Amino acid sequence: MGEIENLERVLREHPFFKGIDQKACATIVGCAANERFDAGEYIFREGGAADKFYLLRHGNVALEVHVPGHDPIIVETLQEGDVLGWSWMVPPYRWRADARALYLVRAISLDAKCLREKYESDHTLGLELFKRFVPIIARRVEAGRLQLIDMYGKSRDKK
Repeated sequence: MGEIENLERVLREHPFFKGIDQKACATIVGCAANERFDAGEYIFREGGAADKFYLLRHGNVALEVHVPGHDPIIVETLQEGDVLGWSWMVPPYRWRADARALYLVRAISLDAKCLREKYESDHTLGLELFKRFVPIIARRVEAGRLQLIDMYGKSRDKK
C-alpha cells in the first residue's frame, strides 16, 4: 500500500498533474510504476509500440529524429518536470521519435493500455488527460517546426 500512496503523492506533485481531481489521481495511479534509465539508454525508439508515457522526475532526455544521411537531430531536450511521450494517445500508437536518456533518468511510467481502458469508461478522465496533453503535443510540433526552419534556413544560406 505504501508504494501506491507514494506514487499518488508523486503524481500529485508533478507539474503535469497539478490540480488534478483526487478521484482521477486515484484512478491513474493504478497504471503507474517507477522506472529508471541509464545515460545513453533508449527509453523508446521511433516506430515501436507507444505503450507508455513518462513523467520525468530526474535527468534529461533527448527527443531525436533520424534523417537519412545525417546524424540524429535532437528536436527537444526534456528535463525534470516534463512529460515524455504522447503517441500513446493517437492510433496507431507508434512512437514518432527516439527518446534517449542523456543522464540517469528517473521517471514514473503510465501504462497506455491501462489508461485508455480507464478513460473509455470514464470520459471525464479522458477529457482531463486530453486537455493536459494538447499543449504538450503543440509544443513538440512547434519544436520540430523550428528544427526544420533551422536546418533548411542554414542550407539556403550556403547556396
